[in-house]
Amino acid sequence: MAAQVTPVFLRDISWIRGALQTAVALEHSTMPLYCAAMYSLEVQNYPSYNTIRSVLMEEMVHMAIAANMVAALGGTPRIATLDPAYATRGLPGGVAPDLPVILAQLSPRSLENFMRLEAPDYLLDSRQRAAVYPTIGAFYNAIREAVDNHKDALRRAVEQGGPSNQIGGNLGYLTFEPAEGVDPVEKFHAGLDLITEQGEGRGTGTVEAGEDFQREGSHYARFAELRYGRRYLAPEPGAEITRENEAAFFQGEEIVWPVVINTLAVPSDGYAAVLAEDPDAAEVRKELERFDNAYTEMMACLDRAWNGPAETWWPSLGAAVTQMDQMRVSSCFTIMRHRVPAQVIGRLEELYPRQYKALARYTELSRPVFYGPRFINNNGVR
Repeated sequence: MAAQVTPVFLRDISWIRGALQTAVALEHSTMPLYCAAMYSLEVQNYPSYNTIRSVLMEEMVHMAIAANMVAALGGTPRIATLDPAYATRGLPGGVAPDLPVILAQLSPRSLENFMRLEAPDYLLDSRQRAAVYPTIGAFYNAIREAVDNHKDALRRAVEQGGPSNQIGGNLGYLTFEPAEGVDPVEKFHAGLDLITEQGEGRGTGTVEAGEDFQREGSHYARFAELRYGRRYLAPEPGAEITRENEAAFFQGEEIVWPVVINTLAVPSDGYAAVLAEDPDAAEVRKELERFDNAYTEMMACLDRAWNGPAETWWPSLGAAVTQMDQMRVSSCFTIMRHRVPAQVIGRLEELYPRQYKALARYTELSRPVFYGPRFINNNGVR
């Protein structure tokens, strides 16, 4: 939260390094949200599944870019202990403080949250824009401004380097090692621009990324396609998308709504109160913990990739990918096959008096309800 209140004139290299670590946490915090929605699809080849997966892959790249920038400035990217608090409001760094952040199945309401998460500033209302960092783009703009105010110090820091690795150059990720004839300031700009452009689009009036991305839809546009159930249609020359006319830009080919497993949105206790009432709790808890263990190991592997011996970063990254696949299998084929007893669903308001409205908003309580993944990092502090 320090990045929210630090005056601009105090945002030096130390602040930039800390803000980029917050960016690592910010990018990571989006991924369990998208995973929970993607895993909830009964069949894993729907257009909606592929759309969410495409966004997830790019979020992983964004997290890697932020971690590489931390490492370039002599910092040590902290990944192993990242443990976002779900359910809550807002994202790390105080970004989008009005946003409901809850692990839930794919639904029109969850897609609206994803659109809010990825939204460009000009599509927000005046109340939302009043926040210090109303959007992810606003947070990165603050980093960009600080970089421009400390160009020489940034160049010196990159030249000096640090103990952590640069990851993913051979995968196409941006890396930031010192290189003759390459200005680190320009490279940092390129990294920040890539993250914001893929997320919200290239600027006011459009939700497309630019020529470097073959004018593909931004993350915002891809989630909007699923929400409207139609593909995005590029506007006529001179036409601009606004809050008022947005729906008119999503009238292309129909996207059929998938079959969704009706998972119970995850309360802040990670289902503890529900499990206390479930006769099959021992079996369910075993599967939930198996998922959480894979998630914890994935985070540890990613941390080792950046902070372990340089020669081991590639196998560490591979081990993380193995755990990602284990998470998918564990969630889709075990956890989501365990039904929450109807009598427990009937007592949700009693069990969660403060969270009941949110649980009911993201779960169809009139239908059979199933458990979903809860993304508890055992290396984190709760």
